[in-house]
Amino acid sequence: MPSSEERMMILRMVEEGKVSPEEGARLLAALGERTPATSQPAASAPAEPPYEPLGNGRYFHVRVSNAATGKQKVNINIPLGLVDFGLRFVPASANVDVQTIRTALRDGISGRIVDVMDEEKGDHVEVFIE
Repeated sequence: MPSSEERMMILRMVEEGKVSPEEGARLLAALGERTPATSQPAASAPAEPPYEPLGNGRYFHVRVSNAATGKQKVNINIPLGLVDFGLRFVPASANVDVQTIRTALRDGISGRIVDVMDEEKGDHVEVFIE
C-alpha cells in the first residue's frame, strides 16, 4: 500500500512543474498497483477496474469573470487525466455517480457544462471541457 508521503511527493513534483499532470497521474496510478508480495486481496473485496489515464490533451476549464467589466477573476485549466484520476477519491457517501462522469469523460464529452450568472455579485461562472 503506497504511503501518503509517496503520494504527496508526486503531487509536489507536479506542483513544482518537475513532471506534467498526466505523468503525475500515471505515477500515482502505478503506486496504487503496487502490492506487497505476501499479501493477498480479500476475496470478498470488489475489484476496482484498473486505472487508465486519459492522455487526450483535453482540459476541464473553470472561468469566473466580472459580468460588467469582463475582467477574469478565476481561470483554472485542469487536464482531464487529472480530473479522471481524482474521481477515484470521491467518497461513496458523496452521492455522486462517478462512473457516469468517468464514462462521459472517456466518451469525449465536450462543451459547456455550467454557465451561471450571479446577479448579486455580478459574476459570470463558466465550466466547460475542451
